[in-house]
Amino acid sequence: MVAGIHHITLITRKVQANVDFYVGFLGLRLVKRTGGFEDATQLHLLYGDAKGSPGSLITFLVWEDGSPGRAGVGQVGEISLAINPASIGFWLTRALSAGLKPEGPSDEFGEPVLRLKDPDGVIVKLVGTNALQAAAPWTSDTIPQEHAIRRIRGATLFSETPEETQAILVDHFDYRPLAANGAISRLVSAPGDILDIRDARGFWASAPGTGTVDHVAFRASDDAELQSVRTVLQAVSAWPTAMHDRKYFRSLYVREPGRILFELATDAPGMLIDEDEATLGTRLFAPGDSPKLLAELNVVLPQFSMPGEPRVIYRDLPFIHRFFTPEQPDGNVFILLHGSGANETTMLPLGHEIDPDATLLTVRGRALEEGAPRWFRRNGPMTFDQIDIASEAEAFAAFIDGAIHAYGLDPERIVYVGYSNGANLLNAMLSLHPHVIRRAVLLRSMAVLENPPTIDMSDVDVLVVAGEKDLYGPYAQPLAERLRDGGAKVELATVPAGHEFDDADVPVIQAWLNKSA
Repeated sequence: MVAGIHHITLITRKVQANVDFYVGFLGLRLVKRTGGFEDATQLHLLYGDAKGSPGSLITFLVWEDGSPGRAGVGQVGEISLAINPASIGFWLTRALSAGLKPEGPSDEFGEPVLRLKDPDGVIVKLVGTNALQAAAPWTSDTIPQEHAIRRIRGATLFSETPEETQAILVDHFDYRPLAANGAISRLVSAPGDILDIRDARGFWASAPGTGTVDHVAFRASDDAELQSVRTVLQAVSAWPTAMHDRKYFRSLYVREPGRILFELATDAPGMLIDEDEATLGTRLFAPGDSPKLLAELNVVLPQFSMPGEPRVIYRDLPFIHRFFTPEQPDGNVFILLHGSGANETTMLPLGHEIDPDATLLTVRGRALEEGAPRWFRRNGPMTFDQIDIASEAEAFAAFIDGAIHAYGLDPERIVYVGYSNGANLLNAMLSLHPHVIRRAVLLRSMAVLENPPTIDMSDVDVLVVAGEKDLYGPYAQPLAERLRDGGAKVELATVPAGHEFDDADVPVIQAWLNKSA
């Protein structure tokens, strides 16, 4: 066994803040950006040294605007990074200058430690030690090489079965006891990284989510070692999963008796399998290297900028939202509203297909049905909460006003594209908040207001698109007539589809946009 830590994987809620902290503040190198191997629509970022060496890798699954978790029993509670012991003062000054609130320096097992929190609240310790050196040093413009982070120092495990947790690490992952201090037992690997096992009996339960550590991965030399460890672990009923090919390494997972998730990952083939050292981390990769999937992920995955590059500065507005900015924006802005049970990423590919050079602003509904987002509550399949429609329409009108001013949007260049429940909110908005929406595409929509006010819609262009196989298709005609009665210019189109939107909608929308521009 090679032994030692291969990587540590965490979960973040805001990709831009994460990049700014781990690249901009800590000075790590972004060595890989890819769609997740379990879920391709989940961005996965890997940070490390100059070559992305095993032992230097801190990786993040991006759950953009996802629910926060909580560190507790059965999780990794802290991670630590190795620095030169003489660099503690440099990092203390740097943290204070960045507006962070460091704790320390303190002494832990004879080593100076500075405690920080990343933007998600994860405790990141900078530990002064000469036990570990960088395999491939990486420095940034603002961090001299002598002060740069060297690699992973270790992690703190919160276990309610500390003796059993220690046994599996000693027996199967080549760690050995080093020291103990109160409720913490320290283990060390042959390369010198450490694991602190905290006796967490009586602690609060952990909860998965953003701001938590997903797993710690240990190093294996090759596939034969993976299989050997798997066989042994199965014999002791540790329930490892089948082995996985993660392209950059192959691995297996196991939950130890205290429920902490461990991974065993091979050193090879490594981060340089699809990029050279000079360009590491500059391209997005899709699982399986599918060009079609990559094109979709480039739109769906949250965008971010490297430190010093221009970026969208997101504002605190009533609805969770996200921008997609094309390389050469044409000035058009599509505001996209998803259907029931979907989220703000669902309509991004459609919006991009309609106009590849349009800026896309996609928004998440705030009402929940069985935990999934929608735009307003319903009382039954065809009856809707009228008070909630009015309340959410008012909030969305405030959101639009705030977005226009905060992001400098031109109201004359905005097109609203809603699908199903999202389209229903838009058609209610036309009645409840006139003159906010000028151009709207309503896909698979129906009228939801029981007693709409009589208002002037003469400044509105609307495209209503029904699906000829859609059970709700017959409701499109009454909606179009209601809007026309209010003075709106309405085009009603039918496409050979069901309730779901598909490629057949695109040319219809494009033709309408050309006429209504």
